[in-house]
Amino acid sequence: MYVEMKNIYKKYGDFLASDNVSFGVEKGKLVALLGPSGSGKTTLLRMIAGLENPNEGDIFIDGKRVNDIPASKRGIGFVFQSYALFRYMTVYENVAFGLELQKMPKKQIKERVTGLLSLTGLAGMEKRYPNQLSGGQRQRVAFARALAPNPQVLLLDEPFAAIDAKVRTELRTWLKEMVTKLGITSIFVTHDQDEAVEVADEIIITNHGVVEQMGTPLEIYKSPDTPFVAQFIGRSSVVEDYDRLKGFERIPHADKAVIRPEFVKISKSGKLDQYISAAELGTVKEVIFKGNRMDVVVDINGIEVTGERSLEKDLVSVGETVHVLIYRLYVFDEEKTYLLENKEMQEQDVFYI
Repeated sequence: MYVEMKNIYKKYGDFLASDNVSFGVEKGKLVALLGPSGSGKTTLLRMIAGLENPNEGDIFIDGKRVNDIPASKRGIGFVFQSYALFRYMTVYENVAFGLELQKMPKKQIKERVTGLLSLTGLAGMEKRYPNQLSGGQRQRVAFARALAPNPQVLLLDEPFAAIDAKVRTELRTWLKEMVTKLGITSIFVTHDQDEAVEVADEIIITNHGVVEQMGTPLEIYKSPDTPFVAQFIGRSSVVEDYDRLKGFERIPHADKAVIRPEFVKISKSGKLDQYISAAELGTVKEVIFKGNRMDVVVDINGIEVTGERSLEKDLVSVGETVHVLIYRLYVFDEEKTYLLENKEMQEQDVFYI
């Protein structure tokens, strides 16, 4: 492991920000620390950077314990959500700043800065000041400045938070490509799961100062380990009395279930052509236009679930009775999550209408 945290405890007064956290990040990987506000993710990032110190535990970078090494000597590039650019310096001066501190010869500085500006798509903007740039361009200057001293590790704290949606999507793709090209080990903090899933090679999910799960976006999405992860990832409806739904039996002590929209098929009455015996009748409560699809909230005997419908299909309207087929759901107790498949669909009672 290139960056490693072992048994990290961090308290602020009575608040436990990190409760025995351990994880490792491989060299060259782009890893997301994902979790709700107050889950301890920024604190972890700041401890790796040396801006905070743990009360207990060890931090290693490239096999070397860095707890007692000051931030400036750890070989870390840090990008803040607020860009933190020097307003009275040009783009060129901002990017060259760290190199001048290292007393690098002027000629080398020029080569390095010019190279980085072209890599980050800022060539030709050397003489501009931050207030003459768009949000996306400013964030690229912040990236270039963090990368200039050739850090071992790049840390990014909510790097896209201050940028509007369209540019954010472009920058995400760009960041992923750039990190892959440079092969630099990078860790970024986000509370936006789409961002984590889209950008990261691996995701570490934090909650109340502990790591709930670590894995690739697909692993976490398909096999949530804990009740928190099952509810946090994806757009989930949490349901009690799930054993009232056809095809699902109760698991002892597991009282609640999570149903994601992609587990649900909603069909107009009489239009479901398969597994009719496994389907429920439901009433449409809400239809929400989401741009590229419709989200449909359906009430099945007091249990509300949300499904998606493509805009190509016949529209359903509020109050309409529909067939609802629930393929599977996640059930959870205090500690674990179980995936249940709809039993009725496994039977050989398929007939077509």
